[in-house]
Amino acid sequence: MKKIMLVAAHPDDELLGSAGTLLLYKNKGYDIKIIFLSDGESSRNINKQKKSILINQRKSQAIKISKLCKFKEPAFADFPDNRLDTIPMLTLVKFIENEIKKFKPKIIITHNENDLNIDHKLAFKAVVTATRPATKTFVKSIYCFETPSSTENNFSRIKVNFNPNLYFDISRFINQKITLLRIYKKEIKSYPHARSLEGIKVLAKYRGTQIGVKYAEAFYLLRKLN
Repeated sequence: MKKIMLVAAHPDDELLGSAGTLLLYKNKGYDIKIIFLSDGESSRNINKQKKSILINQRKSQAIKISKLCKFKEPAFADFPDNRLDTIPMLTLVKFIENEIKKFKPKIIITHNENDLNIDHKLAFKAVVTATRPATKTFVKSIYCFETPSSTENNFSRIKVNFNPNLYFDISRFINQKITLLRIYKKEIKSYPHARSLEGIKVLAKYRGTQIGVKYAEAFYLLRKLN
């Protein structure tokens, strides 16, 4: 039962929001599998051949990271980047349900429902739908992570702030998180961008100050059944 599945919209989201926590759980003996819904590249305004190269490159990077962390081999749905709203919700849900049936996770980690990115929103909705109660794919615990440059950028007249209620001390793993993020080198920006290495470390330090540790990752505990 010591299994965690992370459902990410794009390769790199899994590290941005949860790398330290995944490493912490792995250190405790959990099996971990990452599910990627989108290819992360096909929305770019470049020719088809270049897109194909970038998609394969990003996929190779994601596989490399899972190998380095000794996670299970990741699964790729290969849906179009930033166009999950063109995919029927039932298709997204069925893909996730199938992965849950095969892996049987105890915990699912996924995106925050109020992220700016449309793929993040729909990943969240698909996970909640796929794990609804009274189904064979019901999962007892769901954690929602924040994604730098998406979660905090959803400015709105309606309050949609990310209000975490679950924290993990990742002080032992912060340097490893930064090292792993370097593998997604094209996705890392220059400071003061939120998705810069320094910005990511600053966020972890800020979350740490909220609970009295050096570095932390924060989540919203959506559901937990004991």
